[in-house]
Amino acid sequence: MHLYTMRTPLAKDFKGTLARLAEMGYATVGVSGRHGNGAADIRRMLDETRLRAVLEHVAYTVVSGSGLAQAVDDVVTLGGKWIVVPSLPGSLHSPAGFREAARQFNRAGLVAREKGLKVLFHNHGSDHVVSGGENLYDILLAETDPELVGFELDVYWAAKGGADPARLFVEHPRRFPALHVKDMAPNGDFADVGSGVLDFPAMFDVARRGGVKQWLVEHDAPADPFATALNSYRYLSRLRY
Repeated sequence: MHLYTMRTPLAKDFKGTLARLAEMGYATVGVSGRHGNGAADIRRMLDETRLRAVLEHVAYTVVSGSGLAQAVDDVVTLGGKWIVVPSLPGSLHSPAGFREAARQFNRAGLVAREKGLKVLFHNHGSDHVVSGGENLYDILLAETDPELVGFELDVYWAAKGGADPARLFVEHPRRFPALHVKDMAPNGDFADVGSGVLDFPAMFDVARRGGVKQWLVEHDAPADPFATALNSYRYLSRLRY
């Protein structure tokens, strides 16, 4: 579970929310928002509920700035493998901006590697547009070092932006260690996983070629976060591909 989905109940009862996710069957989480807790506090609650954090979302300004070293240490404290940039500033949404982001990711990746971590980038739909004759997302794929930088592919936003997750897995093997598994309603809105129009079996059939190791459920605006968590878990636990 990517914990952005659960932000409302987490703000009221962080440990209790984790416990309910564990009861459903979830084993791992992606941290996105600490709700006043320190990294060590969250790690303690994860240990007590027998969950494991695999990553944390950290702002681009932190990863590209002086806060990187502390952010890396915090992900280590959480027990994660990846430090994930959730989005790029709007000012960088150009070929030149994405090339600058690629340089920053490579630099940050060297720092993260010293602590056994890897930098990942999480996409949104606008990251897949063509600007100045170039696909912005393709710039990051081409100009980041695969040893230092990977991608947390949000399959909803990829599809929304016109990309094909299955094609990305095949054409760029081992670049995608983590996924945001998010479904799309027929009208383009967010949906519980398995209730929408995205073809998860087709995606997942080649996901291992893409290097996927973690499937993280996400819904950006759930009416009932716990119902979404349960519905999505039940669908994915029964899925065969």
